[in-house]
Amino acid sequence: MRPHHRAGVGGSARGYYQDQETRPPATGDVARDAAFDYIARQADRFPQLDLAPLESPEGIDPRNVALAHAIVDATIKHWITLVHLVGLRTTQPLAHCQPGVRAALLAGAAQLLLLDRIPAYAAIDHAVEWTKRRVKYSASGVVNAVLRKVAMMKIAADDPASRRAVWTDQRDELPLADGSGQVLLDALLPEDAMERLSVSTSHGRALIRAWTEQFGAEKAKTLALHSLADAPTVLHTAGADYLPLDREHLEAHSVAGFQVYKGPRETLAAVLESRRDLWVQDPTSAEAVASIADLKPGMVMDLCAGLGTKCRQLVQTFPQARIVATDTDQRRHRVLSEVFRGHPRVSVVNPKGLVLDYVGQADLVVLDVPCSNTGVLARRPEAKYRFKDFAVDELSQIQRQLIADAIPLLAPGGKILYSTCSLEPKENTAHVAWAKQWHQFTGSRERLAIPKGGPGSQAAEYTDGGYSVLLSR
Repeated sequence: MRPHHRAGVGGSARGYYQDQETRPPATGDVARDAAFDYIARQADRFPQLDLAPLESPEGIDPRNVALAHAIVDATIKHWITLVHLVGLRTTQPLAHCQPGVRAALLAGAAQLLLLDRIPAYAAIDHAVEWTKRRVKYSASGVVNAVLRKVAMMKIAADDPASRRAVWTDQRDELPLADGSGQVLLDALLPEDAMERLSVSTSHGRALIRAWTEQFGAEKAKTLALHSLADAPTVLHTAGADYLPLDREHLEAHSVAGFQVYKGPRETLAAVLESRRDLWVQDPTSAEAVASIADLKPGMVMDLCAGLGTKCRQLVQTFPQARIVATDTDQRRHRVLSEVFRGHPRVSVVNPKGLVLDYVGQADLVVLDVPCSNTGVLARRPEAKYRFKDFAVDELSQIQRQLIADAIPLLAPGGKILYSTCSLEPKENTAHVAWAKQWHQFTGSRERLAIPKGGPGSQAAEYTDGGYSVLLSR
């Protein structure tokens, strides 16, 4: 075992820049600067990350833009792992450090430990220079010292022993998105199996414990690994007459009616803006509405419509139905209104006064409710840091209230399709028992989908996790 050299980290957690009124100059590496600036904002919020898209500076090489995104993605997905490893080389917890210093250390360590094609000297030099310019000159020496020690944690990338073809959950390796294991020079991960899984896959202990209790240790490990996968862009194409996309950018998904898209985002965005019969949706998300495709509702209400994904599917699945859609989030409501502007069968309405306007009219109410997102952590990595037992309890109360609020909208014989992208019983099966006890509903067509296609699997095999049930009297 090599000795653990440590260095102190200067600065406080008072803010990102020393002088909030004056933004210091950039380093000249525009893409890396953008990545570090982004991570510094997240460091000030962790664990309540706000993952708005990274805005890429204009006029720079696409390869540099890709590097900026790779740095951000690696840091966010492996946040707890990086905190643990960097913390082995510092004298105080990173949480006590200024957000900018945390950003420099975490983003620097992500490049050193997780991104093989970046020379160590380049990652360290930029982190040091960024710290000088964006945070505090005096902290740059410590950032330099700590990152040099972090760089010594792994075997050189050109050494065949630096990677194991398959991650084996040993104390000297990190799991990667392609299913391999990055070998460390020492056994730096915790001895306890559950704690090691938490650190190596970057999940809070509460979530690992919850999955272990529900599914067992091996399934908990599979679920934790799934969150590290590179989630593909999947198109729901079942209702499309043709696909105005290059075939070289498409791959048939293992689930019929879906295609994996691998082309430029800009091209896809332009196509989706002009097409109502084609949209981005994982097969698991689509299963909820697909499970009730035999119903014949005349009036459907989509009360948590978000950006309109399931609403598009409802339009296709029930061609004779009138659909009323809404969402309480103002931004989503604006997007929803624009997506269905002028649609002959979809009305986007204000959520206020909904019960008074539509009481007793809905043959089907769709509730794709806010949830903990534990079935979609590869797409929503920030959710794995927010998971706490009390937070799930709070979400559960909100979900029950949404079910209760939907009941007055039902016409005689009306039904509620309840769905989440969560794996947690409190957010899923517990509501079926509650609805039966207090509202005389019974559940049918219940399904819990476990995520598939983790690190190392083909994109066509990937699916999210989720739950749905049909509630009726």
